[in-house]
Amino acid sequence: MDFFFYPSSVALFGSFKEGAIAHEILRNIVEGNFEGRIIPVNPKGGTVEVAGRTFEVRVRLDEPVDTAIIAVPARIVPALIDEIGPLVKGAVVISAGFSEVGNEELERELVEKAKKHGVRIIGPNCAGIFGVHGRFFGSFEVRVKPGGLALISQSGAFGGAALAMGNDEGIGFSAFVSYGNAADLNESDFLEYFADDPNTRAIALYIEGVKDGRRFMRALRYASSKKPVIILKAGKSASGAKAAASHTGSLAGSYEIYRAAFKQAGAIEVGEMEELFDAAKAFEMYSKAGKRVAVITNSGGPGVLATDKLEKLGLEMAKMSEETVAELRSFLPPQCSVKNPIDLIADADYERYKRTIETVCRDENVDSLLVICVPPIFIPSEEIAKAIIEADCDKPVIVNFMAGELVRDGVEVLEKGGIKNFSTPERAARALAWLSLRW
Repeated sequence: MDFFFYPSSVALFGSFKEGAIAHEILRNIVEGNFEGRIIPVNPKGGTVEVAGRTFEVRVRLDEPVDTAIIAVPARIVPALIDEIGPLVKGAVVISAGFSEVGNEELERELVEKAKKHGVRIIGPNCAGIFGVHGRFFGSFEVRVKPGGLALISQSGAFGGAALAMGNDEGIGFSAFVSYGNAADLNESDFLEYFADDPNTRAIALYIEGVKDGRRFMRALRYASSKKPVIILKAGKSASGAKAAASHTGSLAGSYEIYRAAFKQAGAIEVGEMEELFDAAKAFEMYSKAGKRVAVITNSGGPGVLATDKLEKLGLEMAKMSEETVAELRSFLPPQCSVKNPIDLIADADYERYKRTIETVCRDENVDSLLVICVPPIFIPSEEIAKAIIEADCDKPVIVNFMAGELVRDGVEVLEKGGIKNFSTPERAARALAWLSLRW
C-alpha cells in the first residue's frame, strides 16, 4: 500500500470552491510540501489557487496516478471509479452516504467497480490519510510533525481530534488513516502494512467493531509481534455498541470477547484518549522497560504518588545495592533520602539530578527510572531538563515535570532532546507499566 502513504502522484475529485472538502484537502497537500504531481479534477474545469500555487482543474483524469482522493456525491462514486479505474492504483473515498445510512447496495456497487479494475479502496465515509514521511497530507485534518506513530481510526472525527491532541502532546506521526466503512481495506490490512513500515515504531488503533474476527486476530498477532499495538475500543456498553453500528455500519459485539482477543494477541488496550497518547509517547521513546523502577524526585509527595501507582500497576520499587546507596550518600546533602524513592529535596540543581541519575542507572537491580521535578521558582526547570538529557544512562527514563507554566521551558528543552513529558506522577507510572508489557 505504499501508493497510498508514499505516493508520487495524486488526483483530487470534487468541488474546489473555497471551503469545499476537496479544496481543503488540496490546500493541506500543497501546504504540507508534497513533492509529487497534483491533479485537481472537476467536470466544470477552470483553475484553482491554493497557498500561492495555481492549478488547472481538469475536466477528467487522463493520465495514470498512484492515488485518487474522491469527495463527490455518493451516488456518482461507483461510476467515477469505473471511469478512472484503469488509471489509479488506489482511491480514498471521503464521500458519505453508503452503508452507514443503510445504502448497502451503493457500497456493493462501489466495491464491484473497484475490483473490476484492481483498485484498492479506503472508505467510504472517511476523513482521508496521511503519509507523513512522504509529505503527503491527503485529508482535511490538522497536519502533524513526523515521528514513529501510525494512527488507524475507524472514526474520522476521532482521528482528527487525536491528531490535534497528539500535536499538543508532542507526538510525532508516521501515518494516519481514517477508514470509515471499510468496504475494501480495513483495520487488518493497515495493521499488517504498518507492522512492516520502517518509519512506524508503534501503531495506535481506534475501533468500534470488526467484520472479520479471525482475520483481525491474525493481523493483530502479526503486528504485535513486530511492534507495540495500542488499542482504544469504543462501543463497550450496550448503548455504545448500538451507536457504533449506526456510525460505521459494523458490529461492535461483546466487549469481553474483544478484550480477551486483544490480550491473546499481545496488544495493549487503553481505556481513554489520554492513555492512548501516554502509551504512544512512551513507545515513541522506548520499545520496552523492565518492572524494577527507581524513582528520583525533588518533592516527597509526588514521589509517594508515583510509588503508589507503580505498585498498583504491578511494577516493583527497585531494591538498590548497598554500593549505590553508599555512593548516593557520598555526594547528596544529609537531609536527602537515599531510599527508593530518592528525594533530592527542593533545591536540587543540575549536578544533583545528573549525578543521581547516572549513579542509579548503573545499579543492576534497576531496570528503569522515573524522574520527577517540581521546581521551586529559584531553579529554572530547563536546568533540570538539561541534566536529564545529558546524564549518561542507557536505561529507559520516564519524566514527570509539573506543572503548567512553571515547567513550560523545561518541557520544551526535553522535547528538543527527544524526551516526552508526562504531566502527573500517575501518568508517568502508567507509561512504565505499558512499556513493561513488552519486556
